[in-house]
Amino acid sequence: MWSFRNWRRQRTLARNPVEPKTWTAVRQRLPILDGLDAIDDQRLRERSVLFLHEKHLTALPGVELSREDRLLLAAQAQLPLLHLPELDWYQGFHELILYPDDFVSPQRHRDPSGVVHEWDDERSGESWQRGPVILAWPGVQASGGWAGYNLVIHELAHKLDMLNGDPNGLPPLHRDMRLSDWALTMQSAYDDMNAQLDRNPDAELPIDPYAAEDPAEFFAVTSEYFFSAPDVLHEAYPAVYRQLMSFYRQDPLTRLKELQKSHPAYKDATNG
Repeated sequence: MWSFRNWRRQRTLARNPVEPKTWTAVRQRLPILDGLDAIDDQRLRERSVLFLHEKHLTALPGVELSREDRLLLAAQAQLPLLHLPELDWYQGFHELILYPDDFVSPQRHRDPSGVVHEWDDERSGESWQRGPVILAWPGVQASGGWAGYNLVIHELAHKLDMLNGDPNGLPPLHRDMRLSDWALTMQSAYDDMNAQLDRNPDAELPIDPYAAEDPAEFFAVTSEYFFSAPDVLHEAYPAVYRQLMSFYRQDPLTRLKELQKSHPAYKDATNG
């Protein structure tokens, strides 16, 4: 059945073709895309083009973006949505601002006693409620491997979280997911991390301790690990991995294991 939306999508794709050599270059810079089948590869390429058509990338002085660079960012942004229903998951913002380096973000917090604390925090990324996503370009360039770091996925996970209002670690769940299961699983793992850090603030945790900052950061960090270090997340918190697998409708761990079986270079995923 004809639809205006599909017609517009196809027109956008036809007007913005991606040269095979350009997409190959993007894939080579993003090991976390390795193992995607041909159908997923095509879907990701098309959704990356549509993402760049819908969102504006503002490069501040010091950041020069090629067509390949833009697709590099877009592919990482679209990977989490690859198997989700085609709804407007990244609604509510239209701009991604790229800084040439980490930036200073003024912070303000009122503690339970009513005292307001203000400070400057150096960051590589930030997502604003009803506002843009801010990314340090070196952080984007450093993302895309299997090393448990992906700035793009982290910040856009916050945007998914914000679809329900203020970020609290609860994105809109699918109908076949139980809120009670999600809440119990995420809270238990979050509490476990905080308990370990309370016992030893310098404890070596498998997951970035920043996840223990608050439930919103826990969701963003574990989403980051789900796609970039699924083996680490699954070993540390298998129930969290299963909840994210249900939400994102993907299984990166199985894909990584298949790569490790068939490609010697993936024996150590962190070197992939």
